[in-house]
Amino acid sequence: MSAPSSTALVVVDLQNDFCAGPVATARFPGDPARLERVAAHTERAVAAARADGLEVVFVRFLGDVHLQGASWQHRDALQGKRPKCLDGSWGAEFHRVEPAPGEAVFTKHACFDAFLADGFERHLVDGGVGHLVFTGLFADVCVDSTARTAFQKGYHVTVLRDCTTALHLPDESVLRFMSRVYGARVTTHDRTAEWTRNPGEDDAWAQESSPASV
Repeated sequence: MSAPSSTALVVVDLQNDFCAGPVATARFPGDPARLERVAAHTERAVAAARADGLEVVFVRFLGDVHLQGASWQHRDALQGKRPKCLDGSWGAEFHRVEPAPGEAVFTKHACFDAFLADGFERHLVDGGVGHLVFTGLFADVCVDSTARTAFQKGYHVTVLRDCTTALHLPDESVLRFMSRVYGARVTTHDRTAEWTRNPGEDDAWAQESSPASV
């Protein structure tokens, strides 16, 4: 039996509380303009994927207190964190991108990994997806958590470096880590000829995604 070969672009948590407004600006340690550039590049990547006939999958986060586990609540109490992306709020809405009719949306309930969202993995399996291209926020939190599980489950991983940024760590360190540990291809949204193909079917991909080039 051949391995799944379809490619899907995964948009992770590109929501207002992470991208725009006072909540996003207050917690992001870098230039807030970086968040807007990430959103703009992701918007272009979504358009390119749709034009190429690739599936686009949206993942969103809800952080309401009643959705949080005990450890999440304990951490927030210790660190004075307030819940973000409350269900039904402006902060939980997608920023600059919207799912098109028929595109799948999966919701994470106060967790990082999209594979913990109901139906996410089943959707990929049913669609014959074997390669996930990641965009969205944050590179060192939800993108990394999902990419890590994806790799361990046998999916090929690509990360669009200009469509994500890290919250706690330097961007380059996070991208280098994913390249080394998950074998992730790291490229940019405008190099569609690279990220729209499944690296598992291309013997040349290993050289172009070498950690030395990240």
